[in-house]
Amino acid sequence: MSRLLTILGCCALLATPSALAGAKHSQAPVSWAQPEIRAVVQHGLMARSVAVFRPDDTLTQGELASVVAGLTKHSAGTVADPSAPVTVTQLDARLVRALDLQDAVAAFNAGAQAAGLATPSRFGTETVARLLGLRTDHPASKDDLELLPSDPVTRAETAYSVARILRFSGWETKSVEDAAATFTLPSLGAWQTKVLNTAVRFIGFPYVWGGTSEKQEAPFGVQAHGGFDCSGFVWRVYKLQAYPGGAALASTLKGRTTYQMSGEVPAAKRIGFAKLAPGDVLFFGPSGPRSKPASIGHTGIYLGNGWLIHSSGQGVAVTPLTGWYRSEFAWARRPLAEAGLIAAR
Repeated sequence: MSRLLTILGCCALLATPSALAGAKHSQAPVSWAQPEIRAVVQHGLMARSVAVFRPDDTLTQGELASVVAGLTKHSAGTVADPSAPVTVTQLDARLVRALDLQDAVAAFNAGAQAAGLATPSRFGTETVARLLGLRTDHPASKDDLELLPSDPVTRAETAYSVARILRFSGWETKSVEDAAATFTLPSLGAWQTKVLNTAVRFIGFPYVWGGTSEKQEAPFGVQAHGGFDCSGFVWRVYKLQAYPGGAALASTLKGRTTYQMSGEVPAAKRIGFAKLAPGDVLFFGPSGPRSKPASIGHTGIYLGNGWLIHSSGQGVAVTPLTGWYRSEFAWARRPLAEAGLIAAR
């Protein structure tokens, strides 16, 4: 009996709350953002240790205030409702503001609005946040992790963004400021405005493999909140959107993939870089203009003056047509002219 009591006593000791908590933490699944979580914790942000981080919990307004205070070395101030959830849009806006990039945000908003585009209020901040690389593209098998702009953001996603900022070396914000200073769009025709208004509506939506909708869908068996891959974004804007008086537009794109879309126009009708116009569908391949349709791996929609909107690793984002995008630009097509809605040029 005394031996049994000793054994039971040992079991009771092993089962104390602190021991159970330790076992729970040690057996907790590793988050996809584990390296970023470790980085922010090492900087004294968001948690005392990785073990108590709670990566899948929703970020609260109080926690966001503390994160921003830690990044800026300013007081967190008073938060009206510290327990209220933070959306993806709210997180991006606060982080962009913490980086003193409000002028860049204003420049992007002003450039789009001067061209007559009806942009959502998040347009400027989401453009800046994604040029900074504050978002990440989850593997296709984890597309259920992708969040819409209005979705509550997780602490893991927050850690990814904050860790990205902590690794900045200084040129990142200057690069965005320089880019924003060049963001002007040309005068748009009525049909160009209609199409681009649809496109900019989706700024900040995530990249989802096979995605063609802003609503829930499971294109490859994984239930996603909504989002687009590159050709799915073009498909949504040109094929699925109903434009009054523009029924012919839906029939211009026939194939769903980048190589199908790019190969539907004969070589003689491909549009070169120098003749691009707003609303053109752009194609990118490893050999630039010498690429074959079967090797076209990316597509987007031209905004004008050297800018495109597309769905890529940063989700639906506005990007300058420079660097990789310039060197791998293959050709474009003009669905608005193909549908007879504007004159061919």
